[in-house]
Amino acid sequence: MRRQRRGDDCPIDEGEPTEVPAAQYVRMSTEHQQYSTENQGAVIAEYAERYGLRIVRSYADEGRSGLRIDNREALQQLISDVQTGSADFKVILVYDVSRWGRFQDADESAYYEYICRRHGVRVEYCAEQFANDGSPIATIVKGVKRAMAGEYSRELSAKVFAAHCRHVERGFRQGGSAGYGLRRVRVDMSGREQGILNAGEYKNLQTDRVILRPGPPEEVEVVGRIFRLFVQDRMTEAQIACRLQAEGVPLAPGRRWTYAPVRKILTSEKYIGNNTYNLSSGKLKTRRKPNPPDKWVRREAAFEPIVSRAQFEAAQAIIERREPRFSDERMLLQLSDLLRQQGRLTRDLIDNTEGMPCSRTYVVHFGSLRRAYERVGFMFARDDAGTEILRRLRGLQRELVSEIAAKIEHHGGRIEPFGNPNLLLVNQEITIAIVPLRCLRSRYGRLRWYVRFNSKPTPDVTVAARLAQDNKSILDYFLLPAAAAHRKHLVLWPNNARDLDCYRFENLDPLTRMAERVRLKEAA
Repeated sequence: MRRQRRGDDCPIDEGEPTEVPAAQYVRMSTEHQQYSTENQGAVIAEYAERYGLRIVRSYADEGRSGLRIDNREALQQLISDVQTGSADFKVILVYDVSRWGRFQDADESAYYEYICRRHGVRVEYCAEQFANDGSPIATIVKGVKRAMAGEYSRELSAKVFAAHCRHVERGFRQGGSAGYGLRRVRVDMSGREQGILNAGEYKNLQTDRVILRPGPPEEVEVVGRIFRLFVQDRMTEAQIACRLQAEGVPLAPGRRWTYAPVRKILTSEKYIGNNTYNLSSGKLKTRRKPNPPDKWVRREAAFEPIVSRAQFEAAQAIIERREPRFSDERMLLQLSDLLRQQGRLTRDLIDNTEGMPCSRTYVVHFGSLRRAYERVGFMFARDDAGTEILRRLRGLQRELVSEIAAKIEHHGGRIEPFGNPNLLLVNQEITIAIVPLRCLRSRYGRLRWYVRFNSKPTPDVTVAARLAQDNKSILDYFLLPAAAAHRKHLVLWPNNARDLDCYRFENLDPLTRMAERVRLKEAA
């Protein structure tokens, strides 16, 4: 008796041990789908047993959106394993087309499947009613399924947005922190308060809703004081922040009073009791951008106010007079005048100059402050400490290039320049980029290293040398393959996932051994 596996041209004899190694890929869309990956795995296991496949590897993206590949580490690793030849399987088993991804561009889903097929690994969808055998029917059905998967996300996004708008119009808070001087309160279906939600806490019932209430009296007093200093005393946001910081007024653990939190308090309508939504949007994982006021969703008098409407409107009038809608030309003219008066430009100078748009406005208009500075002829200068570290990194990069080139040549390899002094061509076969990584510390004290893949063309191997905390000595090396460079940057931590730590080495010996020439024995 012989059986045929879907997508195969040749039948398999049941009496022979013909199990084919396979990998399974499962994806759970949200953290609430507790048993989703288990259910997918059960269907995949049944499929594998039915068609004589042996699952040797599992890849799981739990609680990951299928709209983009950027944050789906397991799928990225799967594609990387296939491209680098380290895959020990011939088949990839996926529950259905939507689990592979709900990409908004159906061609992107097809592209990742094509990468696998080009490297001799086929993808099979276990719960679909068609065989992924490359036939015209399968191609058409897959195209329709991929379009449907993307359309499902678009329709779901529209339905969720409409539901959020209805809740806002009923006076319920939709996501986000309460803000200084306010607290989130959970209410049931009848509107009875069920208790305060602290930072990081969520409502435990889908039928519950969230509203805002005034916070501790001392915080409410600070909010009122901020408006008085701004409206009556004509102090700027930066001056108010300096005063509060000097007086030791607490803001939040790990945070200090600056321009941004003061500005947020002065411009947020929730302090007069209004419930606002859709001030900015970034649907379907697109870049978030501010929306014009006519697209805002607003419910007035939804919460108990802690600032009078007259005082709030007076603050908005001051901001409007100080920051009218400027054209790019007028903004650059003001920036040029400030440069001529002060001889330099900084974020604080811009924010504290009366009548000028804030620094954030320049970022929105020109992409960054550096670009705005360049438009008026000011070359952005780093601080002395940053300049010293940058100079040290460049010197270390030159030393690493020389060291690696010498070691490879010592082992019989041949080194040639490849357009970029930090990009080496080895044995006319492999390109290697050398990048020292500065050690950075987050505001919470965690160490991290950023790898930016900006070499053109993309190197086959990126040698990322991590510096120790003093940014003077080398801690270790990561030999990253080209597959890792499909992302613009990569963040390394003191302890990384196994799929990253497998590229970590204490020295450069593995790299030089990889480039070593070995004489083949002559045939007898």
